[in-house]
Amino acid sequence: MELIICKTAQDAAMTAGDLVLEQIKHNTKTILGLATGSTPEGMYQYLIKDHMENGTSYAGVSTFNLDEYVGLPPTHEQSYRYFMNKNFFNAIDIRKENTYVPDGMGDAPANAIAYDRILEASGGIDLQILGIGTNGHIAFNEPGVRLDSTTHVVALVPETIAANARFFDSIDDVPKTAISMGIASILKAKKIILIALGESKAEAVRAMFEDEVSTKVPA
Repeated sequence: MELIICKTAQDAAMTAGDLVLEQIKHNTKTILGLATGSTPEGMYQYLIKDHMENGTSYAGVSTFNLDEYVGLPPTHEQSYRYFMNKNFFNAIDIRKENTYVPDGMGDAPANAIAYDRILEASGGIDLQILGIGTNGHIAFNEPGVRLDSTTHVVALVPETIAANARFFDSIDDVPKTAISMGIASILKAKKIILIALGESKAEAVRAMFEDEVSTKVPA
């Protein structure tokens, strides 16, 4: 595990973005694991700029997103499918049929199982992008999640609901459950980049590096 400390969020976005570009240039049929939220947005903007200026192609790339809210259709402005289309996919030459996001509509447990099967059939993720929550969660894997968990339906803890409330009209509108890749699913990735921005993530990062591996700190 390597720790890279950047002076600014922009530097972090460029550093992570360069690692993604290196992976794609090494393998034009790379399978990327992607995250949503404010943390990776700068990296996506950096990759879009590179695509427009340097012509890096994503035509052979496939992607799998970590999670999706249960009950939000793909057209909902706060769904993670909508976020990915708006903030990344629509601006590059990736084939939409090669971009996978968990289906938050219908039978959520069945959708979670189906997602793992698709991921397994793909051959697995080459490079996974992660963020980290202030409580050490990754994707929607909250403290206490089983370390051998695969893609599953999770109940969001009040801390995570409160953190995501800024994206909705009120905290009451934030979905209370989500489909998320599990710890075991994430750890199957060949490489992982975890991006942490800001002082509020400092304790979670410290715990990730210094504490013993446990369910208390999923990261």
